[in-house]
Amino acid sequence: MINFNDYQALTFDCYGTLIDWESGILDAMKPILAAHDVKVDDREVINYYAEVEPTIQQVGYLKYREVLQKGVQKFGDRFGFTPTATEIESLPESLQNWQPFPDTVEALQFLKQKYKLVIISNIDDDLFAATAKHLKVEFDEIITAEQAKSYKPSLNNFKLAFSRIGIPQEQILHVAASLYHDIIPARSLGLTTVWVNRNAETSSNLPNLEVPDLRSLVSLIDI
Repeated sequence: MINFNDYQALTFDCYGTLIDWESGILDAMKPILAAHDVKVDDREVINYYAEVEPTIQQVGYLKYREVLQKGVQKFGDRFGFTPTATEIESLPESLQNWQPFPDTVEALQFLKQKYKLVIISNIDDDLFAATAKHLKVEFDEIITAEQAKSYKPSLNNFKLAFSRIGIPQEQILHVAASLYHDIIPARSLGLTTVWVNRNAETSSNLPNLEVPDLRSLVSLIDI
């Protein structure tokens, strides 16, 4: 079991951990797909986006707005339609409206009483600024892909965070929902990790602690 008193800072992934990115993707993509008579279930939409996003990011650094735009175009390639310019822009434009999970804001406000809170996110500065308004807490540091010029699982993003936080790594606890983007690279650097397994997935890549949501994490911590 983790001794939460050993840590001074909590680093968080944002989209998928704090923000309900699946609902955000679906709310933006379903009208586009419907407009082109594409009939697919929600899980296929999410799985396909999760599949193509890393392939776009691996080509070379692009701002996340461009990654989202190319993601829409990939859907067109996959399902046989040509998205309009408005449709291509609609996914990145929708991000400002993506909402936190129901337990996010209360958990962050609770944790802020005890820890420095840091964001390490595959996002652009301006897009996160729009998201931050929904999170209702002041983060001590915000490290974006735009600043790092790379996307997690690159270790570069984490190393940039370490240099900015100024706290020994053994006193940093990383909290995230993605094994691929966060838990595996963070553990490779020796970080203690908490996997927020909101979708009840199974994996052999075990974190130091697994919780189903942030509410469960908070219940383990005494202020």
